[in-house]
Amino acid sequence: MSSIKTPIEVRYQETDQMGVVYHANYLVWFEIGRTKFIESLGLKYTEMEAHQIVSPVTNANIQFKHPIRYGEQVTVETWLESYNGIRTVYGYYILNGQEKVAVSGTTEHVIVNKHTFRPLSLKKTFPTWHQAYKSQLKGEKESGIRH
Repeated sequence: MSSIKTPIEVRYQETDQMGVVYHANYLVWFEIGRTKFIESLGLKYTEMEAHQIVSPVTNANIQFKHPIRYGEQVTVETWLESYNGIRTVYGYYILNGQEKVAVSGTTEHVIVNKHTFRPLSLKKTFPTWHQAYKSQLKGEKESGIRH
């Protein structure tokens, strides 16, 4: 598996006065896609949280290509862009009803202790996550799939 697609219902309250989805809502959609991607690997954020560990966004990039409007059918496509044992970068496409990329972007994450915000190694702290991510990257190299 190189990516997963998650349908998104465009709600009226997500639009602005121009009738298009307000730009900050795409970050929420990225999170929905990221959570579904992680779950598709058999992993859960709640596993981290049970150990008082969270995964904040350290960087986000968004490119807007076409507006999305209320009533449109959209999908967020999510994949693992890169991973080095500490930093994880997820890639996203927001696809409109014609499967055209309307928005693209990435988010970069690390894991930290919830109370101290001290960074931790995902490789050492959650070896199951590490193996799943390495397998994703290996599978993409073997199949030649790159986003």
